[in-house]
Amino acid sequence: MPKLVECVPNFSEGRNKDTVDRIIRSIRNVAGTMFLGYEMDASHNRSVLTFAGPPSSVEEAAFQACKTAAELIDMNRHRGEHPRIGATDVIPFIPLSGSTIEECIAISRRVAERIATELRIPTYLYERSAQREDRKNLSDIRKGEYEGLKEAIVSDPSRRPDFGEPLLHPTAGATVVGARPVLVAYNVYLQTADVSVAKRIAKKVRERDGGLPGVKALGFFIKEKNMAQVSMNLTDLSRTSAADAFDAVSREAEREGVEVHGSEIVGLLPVTEVARAAVQRLKLMEFNESQIIEYKLLGLLTEGGE
Repeated sequence: MPKLVECVPNFSEGRNKDTVDRIIRSIRNVAGTMFLGYEMDASHNRSVLTFAGPPSSVEEAAFQACKTAAELIDMNRHRGEHPRIGATDVIPFIPLSGSTIEECIAISRRVAERIATELRIPTYLYERSAQREDRKNLSDIRKGEYEGLKEAIVSDPSRRPDFGEPLLHPTAGATVVGARPVLVAYNVYLQTADVSVAKRIAKKVRERDGGLPGVKALGFFIKEKNMAQVSMNLTDLSRTSAADAFDAVSREAEREGVEVHGSEIVGLLPVTEVARAAVQRLKLMEFNESQIIEYKLLGLLTEGGE
């Protein structure tokens, strides 16, 4: 089985499609990479790109994307709803078929060091790649965002980067790199423009405040939709599925006296997660994945192959 690694970098640009297209081209230009898709969000002023391929190809493509973003994005002019510290805000590597989390950790550390050395962008390691307990959580590294980190990285020894000098790049800021399991970015929209409602619900459902395991959540106002949004990262689907998260937000919204308008997936998610949501909703008994016709066909097509 060939080794495959996924990469889902987040960039601080969600309004200028030409900039995002140029970053995408820098990924596609690396032989072996498979570009899988992207999402742009104007309110967050952020784009999420997804690509995969052999480890060496993905490693090179991640660096080239960061290099292109550094050339095109000026953090001094960036404004958006989503927390961020750099032009390339975060680069996670995720093991797919044939690869391991340990291999992704090694890739992340090489990429982080190269970004710091060649691009002069200070880098932090997070999640499974973190070398310090207080840097496992991305939100801890982003504390104060770009504007706050400008001063903190210089004056506070605890905010020194893992690689590079304790000084932000003049336009590209800093970057966070790491390895993690599959994560699903999931947003639920509320039929209210009151962002305080979304913030209260986010606090109720996120793990760090006693909510659902493996859930990170924030509340935002999305100007384009004139609605409040509960934005979540589901970091452990074995403990909390998208359906679980939707139900929890719906319950809290009902307590707040507002209705749920709808929800969205940002980026990609495993087909098993869609199947699991269907099983929960339909209360299917003794269901197994061999009952999914596409799985069955795929199994037939691959039997006997090399």
